[in-house]
Amino acid sequence: MLDDRRVRYLYEAVLAGSVRAAADKLDMNPSVVSRQIAQLESELSITLLERHGRGVKVTDAGQILVDYYRQHRSNQDDVLAKFQAIRGLSHGHVDLVLGEGFVSDLMARPLEEFWRNHPGLTVTLNLAGTNDVLRQVVEDIAHIGLVYNPPVTPRIRSRAVVRQPMCVIVAPQHPITKAGQSPTLRQLASYDVAVMHGSYGTRQIIELAEQVDKVRLNPKLTTNSISVIKHFVRADLGVSLLPAFAVSQEIATGELAAIPIEHQMLSKAEAHIVTRLGRQLSPAANQLLLQLIATMEAFRKPK
Repeated sequence: MLDDRRVRYLYEAVLAGSVRAAADKLDMNPSVVSRQIAQLESELSITLLERHGRGVKVTDAGQILVDYYRQHRSNQDDVLAKFQAIRGLSHGHVDLVLGEGFVSDLMARPLEEFWRNHPGLTVTLNLAGTNDVLRQVVEDIAHIGLVYNPPVTPRIRSRAVVRQPMCVIVAPQHPITKAGQSPTLRQLASYDVAVMHGSYGTRQIIELAEQVDKVRLNPKLTTNSISVIKHFVRADLGVSLLPAFAVSQEIATGELAAIPIEHQMLSKAEAHIVTRLGRQLSPAANQLLLQLIATMEAFRKPK
């Protein structure tokens, strides 16, 4: 018989990349976690983890158990979802993961309406780059993901897709706002630019566009925070490239302006709501999914 507690320790160690990181998440002593995994290996007479100085690497046998535990958790979610359906939406929890560009949009209206209609439901909201959003959804860490211009990924289902072109984000008094036309990528190369790190969809599509046009922008600032980019542009230190919905509140208050870029690739970027292919969402998660599709600016076609 498998000891599911020990299998969970293995799963957490593989997910975190090390026994110590898994122990921190579980609020346990690392030696206890290590001993329990070693006991599991002894019981099964097979190596599950390869231990090295930088952490751990799962073996083929260990991956079988990781996949088993992931499916076990998914089955538990399905059972709980059925109980929730019987009980109604008075209780329930949703795990949501998203890029930071969606935060202002999400907080402006969708969550407020969701909780007004379903006050007993709770939400965990984690921020991540594009690649990590997709990973968390595939691994059932999150029920729903919000992601900008993701690559085609096995086991990912897009529940809503709306074209959200990349724009140049500038202070209202910037010369670009007075030009009367959309700037090209080549024209933007003469400005100081703030960009996200390479794990984010916005940066990935910018780099592809640079390769197509054989142009290099001038990244004055590279960050993992859209909030930092907003401060950079508001201070008139330079410009940035983001979809308009990422700065919708600042546009509404006149703090920033978003001007579409004249570029075939950048004009076709998309916002996606994603779930794992084949996953049955709980009633709570399904209600939140419908709320996001109905009320988020990111999933309305730009005027």
